[in-house]
Amino acid sequence: MRLLLKEIKLLIRKVGKVRRWLPLSEQWWTKFDLLRALVRRDLEARYKGSVLGNVWPLLNQLSQLLIYTYVFAIVLKVKLQLKGLPEDHSMIFGLWLFAGLLPWIAFTGGLVQSASSVISQPNLVKKVVFPLALLPLVPILSTFIESAFGLAALIVLVALSSHTLHSTLALLPLVWLPQLFLTVGLGYLAAGLTVFLRDIPQTLGVVLNLWFYLTPIVYPASVIPEAFRGWVFWLNPLAAIAEVYRDLILIGEVQHWGEWGIASAISVIVFWLGLWCYQRLRPAFADVL
Repeated sequence: MRLLLKEIKLLIRKVGKVRRWLPLSEQWWTKFDLLRALVRRDLEARYKGSVLGNVWPLLNQLSQLLIYTYVFAIVLKVKLQLKGLPEDHSMIFGLWLFAGLLPWIAFTGGLVQSASSVISQPNLVKKVVFPLALLPLVPILSTFIESAFGLAALIVLVALSSHTLHSTLALLPLVWLPQLFLTVGLGYLAAGLTVFLRDIPQTLGVVLNLWFYLTPIVYPASVIPEAFRGWVFWLNPLAAIAEVYRDLILIGEVQHWGEWGIASAISVIVFWLGLWCYQRLRPAFADVL
């Protein structure tokens, strides 16, 4: 896991070297370098001093996988049949479940932490030259990078089970983009509102608990009544994102292009609305804090 973390950090550093090919101003690249440094510092500080270090994100994800697999696959005996994988096996349900949990864990972890990102940094907020738009991005990107541990483990498990790696894995960036846009948009909104309403983080916990069970993550979408299934997929971006994860990693064939398109459009709208609200509220941050 430490090797994987080093590879991710190396990738972050390499991204910073492509500036000569992108038509961005030096001011934008300065902000990018600062964001890159803040994310790297956040990743290093999260588990500093612990024995297992950055292995903890993977252990947390696997613990949720084991709990849900035990409850639904062993106790409730939910079975799934997926293309290219052995039929009627509890491990198949675990892989299917893990593929849906990964984007949810990254989404909720980043969103919850971003809600307190402004109020936890009053010194930076009061610095006139500091770009406050970066604060909510740091925990979101850190959590997204941590989810790469679980993603790597899932890909290995699928390869061992099916003895193949699907070429659709190359399309994963297409589903990462709406996931990031949605998380960042809601993160900006939550971070801005939390400065004035300190109940927002607690409210998020309640909303996310309800949202989780309204999303077909621990149960197949096929059990949703036909009359509501379309609404769930077209109005809940996380439902579409989770299903596309499963399409790309487990099945090797995208079966939810339409849902992905709607989820992408909703995510972009949420991103711009969240950013707009954050920018409108930002001038008053220093006075409140």
